[in-house]
This record gives sequence, structure tokens and C-alpha cells, in this order.
Amino acid sequence: MSTSDSSRSWRGVTAVAAWQVVASAAYYAVFAATSSFRDTYGLSGFEVGLVVSVMTLGYTLFLFPMGAVVDAYGDHPAMVGGLVGLAAGAAGVALAGANVPLVGTYGGLLVAVFVLGSAYATGMPATNRAVASRAPRGRYNLAVGLKQVGVTAGSAISAVFVTNNVLVPTWPASFAVIAGVGFLAAAVYALTFDGTGGSGRMEFPDVRALAANRLLLVLVLSGFFLGAAVYTLTGYTVPYLEDSTAATTAVAGTVLAMMQVSGSAGRIGAGSLADRVPGTAARASLRVLAVQIVGATVLLLVLPAVRGVTMLVVFAALGLTILGFPGLYHGAATALAPDGKAGAASAAAQMSLNIGGLLAPPLFGLVADTAGYTTGWRLLGVGVAASTVMVVFALVRYD
Repeated sequence: MSTSDSSRSWRGVTAVAAWQVVASAAYYAVFAATSSFRDTYGLSGFEVGLVVSVMTLGYTLFLFPMGAVVDAYGDHPAMVGGLVGLAAGAAGVALAGANVPLVGTYGGLLVAVFVLGSAYATGMPATNRAVASRAPRGRYNLAVGLKQVGVTAGSAISAVFVTNNVLVPTWPASFAVIAGVGFLAAAVYALTFDGTGGSGRMEFPDVRALAANRLLLVLVLSGFFLGAAVYTLTGYTVPYLEDSTAATTAVAGTVLAMMQVSGSAGRIGAGSLADRVPGTAARASLRVLAVQIVGATVLLLVLPAVRGVTMLVVFAALGLTILGFPGLYHGAATALAPDGKAGAASAAAQMSLNIGGLLAPPLFGLVADTAGYTTGWRLLGVGVAASTVMVVFALVRYD
């Protein structure tokens, strides 16, 4: 590949990563606002988790349909339409918090986050396909990692933006700003983004073909516990810090942002390392992924016992590990996918993460309300340990 071709490839990857920043800022703003939702609507820990679950339900229900759209029509319409939907969902959250009749309720909030989650379903299949078609030769895992940094970068931005009243006076106002940025970005991508085409045929993903690939199936199953950890950790970091320490909402939001920044470093570092591991892309991804989630297991088990500076270190390390693994997880899923099924495999991998994120947060909130946070964090650690066993199994059988 010539220097000019490589430059064009990296520009394409950067454009996809920028899309991911805007999309993730809208989606993950909900996680940053969980404490504000609790205070505004007088929610229990279970009800806080239900907000995350309803949003994840929308995300999950639309993953396979969006994977089919991407495989049929390419990444451009999915990415533009996804931004429009995300902006509409963020606007709905803003209205839910603004005492507007009918929608200014907890029920209105649940409807809005469902829309937001449904629109975010365009992200993984569309961006994974877009990166796969643009990544420079031999730098695939790094390209996926850079795209995945868009998730943690957007999350970090929204974590600070939503929880800091100096920047925007109220949380509904912050969602209104996020909605405006989303609509503007959708217009920019509609006019300037050069997408890749698809088959032209809408087909429901061949689930049997995916399930017949045993290694892909094991990897996808491991995503259940990994997703449970990701969604619960991001959804409960702010309430946990407020309840267990003297941290204010703004300080807790800053810790969440710090964790997301370290997650960005984890995604870039892990992707770059995997590109240097000898062997196929799938083998390299699985090897580095196994190391990351072993670390995440240990950190979740020790989190309840630490305080002060040590707690900050643990949260930063959780960013490197549990928030830093998705690039390798999706990279391995794409590499293991049957020919022409990258979009469907990405959707299946993300669906497994989402099912974990759908079920775990309200259960974690219930455990925190009854048995305490310590039990909740350690149960998450046990789940990630189970994922580690599955990833190691896939790696051993692949070798």
C-alpha cells in the first residue's frame, strides 16, 4: 500500500471514529445521568438499573435488523439514520426532565431512552464494516481499537458534560445540547461521508451459520458476562461513589470520565499490541483479550475493599481492562465470521453484550439495595471470570 493510500485509509478510519464519538456521547450520557435521574424521580437502585435496561432493550431488539440493513445497503444510511435517531432520543430525555405534560415523567424517560438505545443499534454493525473496509493492511486491530476509542471518548465527554452544572445548568439542558449536536453531525455525514455499499438484498442473518461456527459461538457467549460488567460499572459508578464516599456528583462524574479515558488508552494499546502478536488476527485478538479480562476479574473483586487514591487507581485500571476490551472482542468476532457475514457476526457479538447489560443493572441495583455494593461488585467479578474461561477455551481450540 502506498503512502497516499495509507493516508486515505487512516482518514476513513478517523471519520468513522469521529462518528462513534458523537453517537456514544448521546448514548452514554444516560449512564452519567443515573444519579440525577434518581434524585429527580426519587428512584430506588432497581429503578435506576431499569433505565439502563430499557435503553439496552431497544439497542438489543434492533441489532440484528440493523446488521441486515448494513449488509444489504452499506454503512452510510445506517450511520446517518443512527445519528438522527440518537439526537431524537436525547431530545426526548431532555423533555422528560423538563416537566413537560405527559412526557415529563419517569415513564416518559423510559420511552426516550428506549428510542435512544434503538438508534444506537446502528453503531456496531455499521462502524465495524466501515473500519474493516478501510483499515490499512496489517493494522486492522489498531484501526478497530481507534474506532472503539470513539466509544470511551464520547462517554468521557458526556460524563463531564452531564454531571457538571458549571458547563450546563441542568441535566435536561445538557441532553438538549447533545441532541442539537447529533442533528448537526447527521447532516454533515449525510453530505460528506463516502460509505461502502452492500449486497442490495435485505436478508435476516443466518443464525444457524453463525451458531455452527463453534469458536464464534463461544466468544459470543462470553460477551454476556462482559456486557453485564460494562453496563453495570458505567451505570453505577456515580451512585456508588456518592453513596460510599464523600464525592459530589461532579467529582463522581469526573471519575467516570477518567475511567473512560483510560478505557480509550486500553483500546488503542490492546489493538496495537494484538497487531504485533504473531499469527492470525483472530488468534492475536483472543490472546490479548484473555489477559485484559483476567485483570478485570481481579479488579472487580478488590474494588469494594479500596478507598482514597487506591480506589481511583482501581477505577482507572478497570477502564484499561473492562472498558478497553471491546475492540479486541469485536475484532475477533469479525475475524471469525463466515464470509460476507461480518455485519451479522458483529450484531450477534454486540447482542450478547447487550443481553448482559439488559439483565444485570437492575439486579445489581437490587443487590446493592438489599445486600450492599460489596456483594454486587464481587458477583460481577465472578461473571467476568466465567467469560475468561470461555475466551481461553476459544483460544485453545483455535490454536
